[in-house]
Amino acid sequence: MVSYLMFIVGLFLLLFGGDWLVKGSIALAEKLDIPTLIIGITIVALGTSAPELLISLQAALSGFGGLAVGNVVGSNIANILMVLAVPALISPISCKEKNLSFSLFFLALVTIFFMIQIYFSPISRLDGILLFISLAVFLSIQFYKMKTHQNDKDIEYFYREEIGRIPTSGWAVAKLIIIGMIALPLGSHLMVDAASDIAKQWNVSETIIGITIIAIGTSLPELMTSLMAARYKNASVAIGNVVGSNIFNITGIMGLTAIMAPISADNRILSFDMWVMLATTLFLITTSVLGFVLERRLGAILLVSYCFYIAGIIFL
Repeated sequence: MVSYLMFIVGLFLLLFGGDWLVKGSIALAEKLDIPTLIIGITIVALGTSAPELLISLQAALSGFGGLAVGNVVGSNIANILMVLAVPALISPISCKEKNLSFSLFFLALVTIFFMIQIYFSPISRLDGILLFISLAVFLSIQFYKMKTHQNDKDIEYFYREEIGRIPTSGWAVAKLIIIGMIALPLGSHLMVDAASDIAKQWNVSETIIGITIIAIGTSLPELMTSLMAARYKNASVAIGNVVGSNIFNITGIMGLTAIMAPISADNRILSFDMWVMLATTLFLITTSVLGFVLERRLGAILLVSYCFYIAGIIFL
């Protein structure tokens, strides 16, 4: 029971610590008159991926490379089969977003590149550097596009809608940043240690724990964002949230993790899970290109498929 309690406490610290750190960082950036464009494309995008990043780093440094890879692969699957499916049960989500064409193309490229790296694992520091360079390229192109086609008010509205109310007093800002910086590493340490113990209790590998409960837990911020987007019938936020998160998971999280400590994927990832990740990614790209609408029926099918996938991992 101690391991499960540690896992829940760690997850709580990760989710709320990440949220507090993002809000505090945005408030500080605004006080320092950092352009809204920079805030929207860096602090928000990178900050909301903080739980996955800290988990993967902690896992790799603790010698659980399979957990780190499983977290990224599992999160990318969960983001499509769960994070898009659940909001679709509330309100239909149109996948036709012309502004996402480049992001979808980039997601396809980095997904295939990541699969090649997994196949020829271990994922080396050079692989990590290449992934991180691709993230820098992606951010640079996005920065240019946003600067050319959108004004600061549009971007400010977008990230305020995604993040929610941001503090204004100096003490509140400092408190959020300090608490967030303490909660994130502590939460990741508790979750990784607990996941290792749970894996031993269930007699399964750390990879399976990473693909299942950790991937689901660290995808909760994306799920909440997409639920709010569905509530306000804002499909662009829901789809963009998933596409952006999956790109950051591969290029940023896996890139930084491999730079810190080379990691290997086990046979399960090679033979099955990375292909599920590719299939779900191609599904997302196809639905967006063809302009499908994720209605309740399709959302239910996706969610049931994800439940079968998780059940298959645990019981087969």
